Amino acid sequence: MEKNLKEVKAFLAKCGIFYLATVEGDQPHVRPFGAVEIINGKLYLMTGKVKDVFKQLTANPKIEICGTQPSGTEWIRITGRLVNDESIAVKEKMLKHYPELKSMYSATDDNMAVLYIADGEARFFSFTEPERKVQF
Repeated sequence: MEKNLKEVKAFLAKCGIFYLATVEGDQPHVRPFGAVEIINGKLYLMTGKVKDVFKQLTANPKIEICGTQPSGTEWIRITGRLVNDESIAVKEKMLKHYPELKSMYSATDDNMAVLYIADGEARFFSFTEPERKVQF
């Protein structure tokens, strides 16, 4: 599982920007994300609690993520549930990896949300290779 987790994180990091899909009622919503990190054996993302995305995830934590490598010939689709983690230590670690976000978030503010992917499944696609699935 750890190997799978590292592979998924490395792929997303290489994408730079990846897209997170949520749903509100019967309407899907997609937005760009870029911060992703492995902390305590879990794959974390971060956002603000005041954002619509957090409200949508609170109502329905199921997500799908899609990202494309710079070459445009490889992409990933990830499904799972996002679980909010209120740990100050995890928030501090996330900000250590993404110091540029310190102007928007603080580990002790009421806004910063760090969420990990539970029940994760990643599907890797390529124009030249067969689809491959991993659990994490």
